[in-house]
Amino acid sequence: MTALLKSLPGTFPLHEDKPFTSESEWVILKLLCRPLDSLAEADADELALSSGNQFTPDRCRELIAIVRISRFSGLGSWMARLMVEAGLGEQDALNLPAEELCERINTHMGYTICNAATSRALAGLQAGWRSESTQEDQ
Repeated sequence: MTALLKSLPGTFPLHEDKPFTSESEWVILKLLCRPLDSLAEADADELALSSGNQFTPDRCRELIAIVRISRFSGLGSWMARLMVEAGLGEQDALNLPAEELCERINTHMGYTICNAATSRALAGLQAGWRSESTQEDQ
């Protein structure tokens, strides 16, 4: 399914990973021996404190949310970052209609990043995530 989504013309590259930390944030995380993937299990307040308050708790929450959202199959850190910047969280990515997610991203950015093809592709990914979630619950 992911290979098909990557080849759809006019679709935002939902699968792409791009850096979402600044260089100084990356260095701090390296000094703390915290790989980015480990942030999914982090506590924002503890992470801020362990960074010597170089990160605010709000920024830690953003980083944690980006990592968690980017763990959804077929979704990369680039789209996860856009979702978080638009005020969306992990449960929003899973439960809100794809059209609403795309609209909120576009509204936040002030221009169209997510078009109808992106919305359809995202809806397809969400169906897979929901199916995975249901299987895990059983």
